[in-house]
Amino acid sequence: MAQGRTGFLAAEDYELQLREELGESRIVAAQGRLLLVDGEAEPVAWAANTWFEPQTIAIASIADGAKKLRALQRNWVLYAYRLHRRARLIQEQLPHVSAKPLVFPQPAPTAPLGSWTLVDEKTILAAPRCSSPFPNGELQFVEDKTAPPNRAYLKLWEALTVIGRRPQPGERCLDLGASPGGWSWVLQSLGAGVVSVDKAPLAPAIAKLPNLEFRQVSAFSLAPEDVGPVDWLFSDIVCYPARLLALVEHWLQSRLARNIVCTLKFQGPTDHVTARRFAAIPGSRIMHLHHNKHELTWVRLA
Repeated sequence: MAQGRTGFLAAEDYELQLREELGESRIVAAQGRLLLVDGEAEPVAWAANTWFEPQTIAIASIADGAKKLRALQRNWVLYAYRLHRRARLIQEQLPHVSAKPLVFPQPAPTAPLGSWTLVDEKTILAAPRCSSPFPNGELQFVEDKTAPPNRAYLKLWEALTVIGRRPQPGERCLDLGASPGGWSWVLQSLGAGVVSVDKAPLAPAIAKLPNLEFRQVSAFSLAPEDVGPVDWLFSDIVCYPARLLALVEHWLQSRLARNIVCTLKFQGPTDHVTARRFAAIPGSRIMHLHHNKHELTWVRLA
């Protein structure tokens, strides 16, 4: 494999979005939803995991394949898209990698995690170094199936885990588009004070939580100066990305929100143009989380 080649692994069901973002002319090879391009790694929003400088390894047998992978590093995760039985037999001869679901707010693991796949019976494609510390970029949690009003809280758990930052006790958070209250529940559980904003009401159990103020108005009609300074601004609003961008730019101009975490929800075709405009905001990052659907998460930290 040529030096400087990079592999981008799409999340299941979102290979099309990754192909559109990369551009078909740049893709030199594909192994299922693993797309290979020439050049150094770059930020790619729709990649669940990035394979840095993947290399092709000729193998004589299952045992030889495991031996050659162990010689490169210890921790390997299989991305299986073909020759499943043979690939599993190789993986079984590699050291076990624990992939237990995280208990939030447990931090992400720090051990290097390599990824590999079988191209054919005699050829392995392997990257000893990848961008995600989670197998194939898939972060799993021990879920709370009783307290949150819906499963949207998993997106926020994941975003905070990936960035390695979260609201601290006593900090002030603004949750736009809060109903029914999954994100507000997360923030309140961290000890932060929460201002929840939505035209629709919160779930009754969430509305009763301490340190939570609910304002039943549209997030788009709320002026930053009506809220005042916040340590964190969160948005999971259902709206077109361009409209969300205008809202975010308004808050950035106000300088009243130190950290911002937003979900860009795509209705119909993916709006790559607006996604690139979000990505171009200084100090920000845009990514597709395992718990995202046809949406991206954008983060800007102070």
